[in-house]
Amino acid sequence: MSIRKLLEENENKFLAPYAAKSGSSLGRKYSEKEHDSRTAFQRDRDRIVHSTAFRRLEYKTQVFVNHEGDHYRTRLTHTLEAAQIGRTVARCLNLNEDLTETIILAHDLGHGPFGHAGEDALRDLMTGHGGFEHNQQSLRIVEVLEDSYQDFPGLNLTLEVRIGMQKHLSKKLKGYHLESSIADLSDEIAYDCHDLDDGLRSGLLKVEDLREVKLWKDSLNYVVRKYPRIKDTQRNRLIVRLLTNRLVSDLITETQNNLESYKIKSLKDLFNVKGSAAGFSHQIHKEKIQLEKFLKIHLYQNYRVIRMTSKGKRILREVFKVYEDCPEQLPPQVQERGKKDGIYRAICDYISGMTDRFALEEYKRLFEPFERV
Repeated sequence: MSIRKLLEENENKFLAPYAAKSGSSLGRKYSEKEHDSRTAFQRDRDRIVHSTAFRRLEYKTQVFVNHEGDHYRTRLTHTLEAAQIGRTVARCLNLNEDLTETIILAHDLGHGPFGHAGEDALRDLMTGHGGFEHNQQSLRIVEVLEDSYQDFPGLNLTLEVRIGMQKHLSKKLKGYHLESSIADLSDEIAYDCHDLDDGLRSGLLKVEDLREVKLWKDSLNYVVRKYPRIKDTQRNRLIVRLLTNRLVSDLITETQNNLESYKIKSLKDLFNVKGSAAGFSHQIHKEKIQLEKFLKIHLYQNYRVIRMTSKGKRILREVFKVYEDCPEQLPPQVQERGKKDGIYRAICDYISGMTDRFALEEYKRLFEPFERV
């Protein structure tokens, strides 16, 4: 018996009956022999980790542009933190950890440079030309743009992973598999907590303003009682860890309660659930929204963050305009794709694949007269 068959048997034996099983996968778009020592989902995970698009996440903005500091989260570190949370939740719920992790590792591949501001710029630029949305771009990357295999375009991932990557579609198909919902919620926990941590580290967020945020206040009271002489930096990081743990624990407990309440015994039972069986308790959901509103007002809309992201938008608009006016300035392989998919889609693919650093360097090459091209 191959190692893969043994792993598939272990999934059938030890995972919950409503967990997605790699041995029962609906398969890949292009037929290929499965690996002897890895399950289908493990193979998908490895293909993502070894992809060019995954490596680029190291230099793509989460909140703070890369050159603002070495210790802020990037798209890559965000993805790794979200994947760690997702594996923990999936393990505790007896779901398929490999599938959950794989969806999370792939979920941000389609983000362009300069964070959500870059996505906004590309969406505006692509109006009338097919639009742009980072989840759909992630799917385009793994289905078309990654070019590592002779036998098929993209990475030829399983259908379960590709559906999980389509965040908005997967919300409509929450009965398809719980792993997709867990991946989505783990992503939310990760960015809520690490954006809070980065905001405090940067000085843009003030502890005194956070005292009205219940999730923060509850953890602060606990820390002050237990460690009255703790240093400010240690206090803040401990609170962020406690807050992360509280959200993760609530997600596990509430989802377990929902599975029991809905009497979920199989994958088929998930289709009868209105909404999703995975989620937070009403109280934690309410407190989480309060935290997210605080981050929006005090961090994402901070004038310094807006300055950073506005610069990114201007750079992308001007670079896009140069390519649009004179496509001959694009690299040959991009020009070739333009003949197949249309020049606007080719430009969008090229720019959305850029890291912050490459976009800044390209801007200089195109606009600064003494910069080498």
